[in-house]
Amino acid sequence: MPENTESSAGSGGQPHIEFRDVVKSFGSNTVLDDLNFTVGKGERVTLIGPSGSGKTTILRLVMTLEELTGGYIHVGGVPLQYEEQGGRRVRISDKRRRRTTQQIGMVFQHFNLFPNMTVMENIIEAPVHVMGLGKDEAAERAEALLEKVGMAWKKDARPSQLSGGQQQRVAIARALAMDPEVLLLDEVTSALDPELVGEVLGVLKDIAAETDISMLIVTHEMQFARDVSDRVMMFDQGSVVEQGVPDKIFSAPEHQRTQDFLRAVL
Repeated sequence: MPENTESSAGSGGQPHIEFRDVVKSFGSNTVLDDLNFTVGKGERVTLIGPSGSGKTTILRLVMTLEELTGGYIHVGGVPLQYEEQGGRRVRISDKRRRRTTQQIGMVFQHFNLFPNMTVMENIIEAPVHVMGLGKDEAAERAEALLEKVGMAWKKDARPSQLSGGQQQRVAIARALAMDPEVLLLDEVTSALDPELVGEVLGVLKDIAAETDISMLIVTHEMQFARDVSDRVMMFDQGSVVEQGVPDKIFSAPEHQRTQDFLRAVL
């Protein structure tokens, strides 16, 4: 298995996201062990592989929802949880961490909308209280984003009045409202009825086509991975088995583990 999996796309300069010697353990169970890879600026990287292979843990580490056990993650060249000082691994302050995570948006499997707020209130909450935007400016931005995801007509509804696909489109708009440089997508269609999957994937394809946001995607929708990715990485047991452009991974995978996985899911 490759120890170092560098970005094959992006700006050619400093990587936008960098995992260096990353270790993540839950008790005695090591989920990620000595993981090294990068994502270039504006690159769309999709992680595929069986359940339990560590894919979602990678996103949660970037979002700082999980604590690094070992190693370092940098976003935009800035350390996310730990940095090296005089040969020692030192935890950075919460203030510095929050400043970096403001640039990162995440869309979750189960929407995570505030049930007591309207669609509009859900979207302006963080821009007003975290970014310090005025309510009028935040509302104007929210209106434009709701238009983009086809949900402007539901701006005064509450999440309980929306279908799963509509809730997920609102969740995408909420993530974009923070004007992120990095967007993390965690199995965003797996909680949806099959007929609702297409509407959400369509929105995400448009965002990928129209913006230069760097994306790190975990999905079991292989056609979506093929359509939006610059690079696909096959994960198994916390390691990168192989990676490459979508055509190579989906049409001519080299590793037997990738071949077996794709045969099972396609």
